[in-house]
Amino acid sequence: MRFKKYSWLPLLPFFLFTGYFLLWPILGVTLRSLHDNHGNWSLSNYTPLLSGAYRHAFVTSIRLSVITSVISSLLGAFFTLVIVKNASSRLTSIIESVAAVFANSGGVPLAFMYIAAFGAEGMFTKILKFFGWDIYAGHFTLFSFTGVVLVYTFFMTPLMIIVFRPAILGLRKEWSEASLNLGATNLTYWRRVAIPILTPSFIGSFFLLFAGAFSAYATARALTVGTVPLVPIIIGTLVDGNVISDQANLGDALAVGMIFVAGIAMIGYIWAQRSAAKWRQS
Repeated sequence: MRFKKYSWLPLLPFFLFTGYFLLWPILGVTLRSLHDNHGNWSLSNYTPLLSGAYRHAFVTSIRLSVITSVISSLLGAFFTLVIVKNASSRLTSIIESVAAVFANSGGVPLAFMYIAAFGAEGMFTKILKFFGWDIYAGHFTLFSFTGVVLVYTFFMTPLMIIVFRPAILGLRKEWSEASLNLGATNLTYWRRVAIPILTPSFIGSFFLLFAGAFSAYATARALTVGTVPLVPIIIGTLVDGNVISDQANLGDALAVGMIFVAGIAMIGYIWAQRSAAKWRQS
């Protein structure tokens, strides 16, 4: 009985770590965003977020996150299904290791890699041009919104493979056999059984990818040098010292807006995970 009373003690370091590095910064940013330059309580820092360039930055960031998350979710789910169904255990281990490396790549090295590969004088650009396809003949440029989508998809698709694979492995063989014994075709099994079961996990993975894309900074900053208006880049500019004289805490207000959007995504992720857990527990 006494052991149960103090069973939370091993979790104390985790709570302290989370509180100091997550909750305390969020509280500090929120409080600063509610003060004007003179230290008075005010909502004036949030007014610019509702119109103009800052609103456009939020729209662009959300649009980028949705597009990259949809593409990466669909590609990742397809590749995961192919890997689980066809790859041997040894090959699966290799693919998982490679996916983990790609999923954690980013920042300046990833931007440089894409510039070297798909820049105007990049290696793959020259190869494609040799075969008659000049990707820069039209409006495409790597340093645009489309280029950021291409780069984000590179590390988000492997992340989808990692987070969605347990859901595919969770499909029990008995469900497929029962469906076939009842006269269902393989297509019917996937349409009536497998896809409904996998949908919560797929949605949860989508929200996780959305939150990651929405908060990513270094890759887009190094690739576009701020030409694509994304909220993290604008916050980085304000932190670097480019502060509006009458709104010193504008960057904090932008950060709170990002926390709000990311919080909604994480609520969706938690809901989807709980829905998926019902099938795993049954």
